[in-house]
Amino acid sequence: MCGICGAVWTDHGESLAPEALEAMMSRLVHRGPDDGAVHHDPHAALGFRRLSIIDLAGGRQPLSNEDGTIWTVFNGEIYNFPALRRRLEARGHTLRSSGDSEVLVHLYEDEGTAMFPLLRGMFALAIWDSRRRSLVLARDRMGQKPLVYRQTEGRLVFASELKALLALPDDQIPRQVDPIALDHYLTLGYIPHPLTILKGVHKLPPAHYALWRDGSLSLERYWRPDWNFERSRGLAEDLEELRSTLDDAVREQMVSDVPLGAFLSGGIDSTIIAGLMQRSSNRPVKTFAIGFPDPKYDETRYASMAARHLGTEHETFIVEPRAWETLPELAWHFDEPFADSSALPTWHVARETRRAVTVALTGDAGDELFGGYERYRALGLTEMFARIPATPRRIAAKMLRMLAGDSAPSKSLRRRLERLVENIERPFQARYLGWMTTFDETSRLSLYSQEQLAFLAAATADESDGEIVDPARFLAAAFAAAHRREPLTQAMVADMLTYLPGDLLVKVDLASMAHSLECRGPFLDHRVVELAAAMPLWRKLDVLTGRSKKILKQAFADLLPAAIKSRSKMGFGVPISRWFRGELRHELEAVLLDPVALGRGLFRPAEIERLVQEHVQGRREHSHRLWALLMLELWFRKHLDEPSAAPKQAPLLSRTAESS
Repeated sequence: MCGICGAVWTDHGESLAPEALEAMMSRLVHRGPDDGAVHHDPHAALGFRRLSIIDLAGGRQPLSNEDGTIWTVFNGEIYNFPALRRRLEARGHTLRSSGDSEVLVHLYEDEGTAMFPLLRGMFALAIWDSRRRSLVLARDRMGQKPLVYRQTEGRLVFASELKALLALPDDQIPRQVDPIALDHYLTLGYIPHPLTILKGVHKLPPAHYALWRDGSLSLERYWRPDWNFERSRGLAEDLEELRSTLDDAVREQMVSDVPLGAFLSGGIDSTIIAGLMQRSSNRPVKTFAIGFPDPKYDETRYASMAARHLGTEHETFIVEPRAWETLPELAWHFDEPFADSSALPTWHVARETRRAVTVALTGDAGDELFGGYERYRALGLTEMFARIPATPRRIAAKMLRMLAGDSAPSKSLRRRLERLVENIERPFQARYLGWMTTFDETSRLSLYSQEQLAFLAAATADESDGEIVDPARFLAAAFAAAHRREPLTQAMVADMLTYLPGDLLVKVDLASMAHSLECRGPFLDHRVVELAAAMPLWRKLDVLTGRSKKILKQAFADLLPAAIKSRSKMGFGVPISRWFRGELRHELEAVLLDPVALGRGLFRPAEIERLVQEHVQGRREHSHRLWALLMLELWFRKHLDEPSAAPKQAPLLSRTAESS
């Protein structure tokens, strides 16, 4: 797990000076604190920061083939590298190291860009072919590892994180906020690929490679699963293949030359992953959980229950974070505005976990693959509601709205009912967007200044780069990938293509790598993804009873204590509604109502003031909107107003340990 950066240029393009490459690398030290190295030639510069995981002595990068004509920098892990290594050696290649990095160079020699479907792992990489004067950039299938780039006339620069590009001068990386990206952020709470918050800088989409040659760049998708395919076979076959495939993914991802453990929340997914790890280990696996004094947000008793059941060596971190001491640091490490408040507990659990291990396995993607989110059941129930005749349906919807109110606190039953009825009579894709939205279209238009509305209108009119400018269309394109499946499966596929790489995997990667912790997700193995996607919906979810992850619970029943198997999903959040009315009220008002923030020209000051006052006075619930605005302003301050080195870390948390 590492950080990569670099540039390539034509005869007429601007080269990247050695000191510029060093400046980029200095912004990535947290991703690779163990080592750093560079490669320069007349048309390329590659930089690498290393976090040593496998082949501690021989895995240095940049790394080349035998004659030094092909070079790579690589961030991630290739889990099937032993098999690929044997294949290469059988073809006559001589490999000098024992890890996965050198495999990539020789595989490229044999296969070119056809190499990527052969890789099983998580990766972002760059391969410089000096003979062809071409650069290949590539990203793993699900988007676990990040990669951003900027192409200008005659040159392309790239990096693992946007902050590395911001180490370059303003004339090379303009600090101009993209109004389309901002609109997506306020809608979704994150900025989806290929956009970034900066105009002219792009994310390489998951499952894509990019080929740069002679100043020209082309992108190609290398993994195209058929999301419309649904396999019809017996339950016993599905159970057996699920057990063997996930177990194999876990065992592959346990390969490490440094200490390894797992996040254990006490939910279905993390308990199964920890249990499969324990099966493959000859000593107790180290597991880690974080909790809060507020019982609405605390799962530690379930994590402890799972640890005792599985026999892991478990540590619990109990924290009431002094959030304001953490948020500026969080905003620096998250290169873009990021409105998912669960980044805060993820940050803390990664930080404390890193004190004991260097690699942690997670349960990420279990919800998307096996129907774990409440919104899937809500979508199914409202699909049934839509079949009721129009008049009684309108009466029922009116009664539900009266029950819901409009100021219920986050996570309360009234708040969930409120969000349900807000979209109950809309088409199912619009319903889904409504549940995923931070600011809906009406509230965004009310929020924007006239200047920002003009910028947005101009950007919307110019779609010359082929990017989808409307967040609703971005999601609709993801739904269309499974257009022949039923609505709930379409929503699950849409989440895998949008929310998972745009929000969840960004959160885990940046929060963990900020502390030099590598996170691996066995559910993200593409064999597991393809297997789960082909299963019929009824194997995963019963809408009427609310039973979710049915086949997952059945396949791994022995790993799940009864109380965990039957419990409702809690989610991984923090009490921001209470914080903004209590301990963080002063900071919220001081930041969002600051003249500098109000003077940026993006929003109408009166609308910002209304949102703040309605929430802090308890008249309306705006906590998630205010969090999005707060993280946006902190991003401005940390990256554009005063870009600098990483801030000092916040104080430590309290911790308890138990050996089960």
